[in-house]
Amino acid sequence: MLKVGLTGSIAVGKSFVLGVLAELGCHVIDADKIAREVVEQGSAGLNSVREVFGDAVLNSDGTLNRATLAEIVFADESKRTKLNSLLHPLIIAAQDDRIRELALHDPSGIVIIDAALMIESGGYRRLEKLIVVYCRPEIQLQRLMSRDGLSREAAERRINSQMPQEEKKKFADFLVDTSIDFDNTRAQVEAVYRQLLEISTSNQ
Repeated sequence: MLKVGLTGSIAVGKSFVLGVLAELGCHVIDADKIAREVVEQGSAGLNSVREVFGDAVLNSDGTLNRATLAEIVFADESKRTKLNSLLHPLIIAAQDDRIRELALHDPSGIVIIDAALMIESGGYRRLEKLIVVYCRPEIQLQRLMSRDGLSREAAERRINSQMPQEEKKKFADFLVDTSIDFDNTRAQVEAVYRQLLEISTSNQ
């Protein structure tokens, strides 16, 4: 099974690209979904987060208050690093379990693992190819402000807390620029898929 990473900075259009790849027949693993699962109520992940960050990051029903946790970690790099060190091993283990399940049923398929911090965490190294999604900085800023209802200052702070887009692009086997429109992006994704199909076929 061909294992492919999909990454990019916040609000650059990764979800749309992932959706197109799924439509084209790729298996997809959404790291954000897995990240939510590993901190579900009663999980070891949530207990670890509570021990480090305190009850302030919990809702009254004992579930994780993501907005509060995000405010804490986006404002303090050391706390963000600590959170990542707690959760990344759990997320990687869950991803690997999913990959093994998929490979049993479709050994010649293509699986796309979508994760925002794949480069920063080093997770891309265990995959065979990497797709980096990006867009022009001013478009990224507007998308983030619109999507999350953030002020310009808050949006810039979140963007600046991540690895710069230009740096991420250096790690890519394939690049997808979402700056223009959906049709243009879809055409780029279809071209990448055709290349992945060729690689997958040649590996068999």
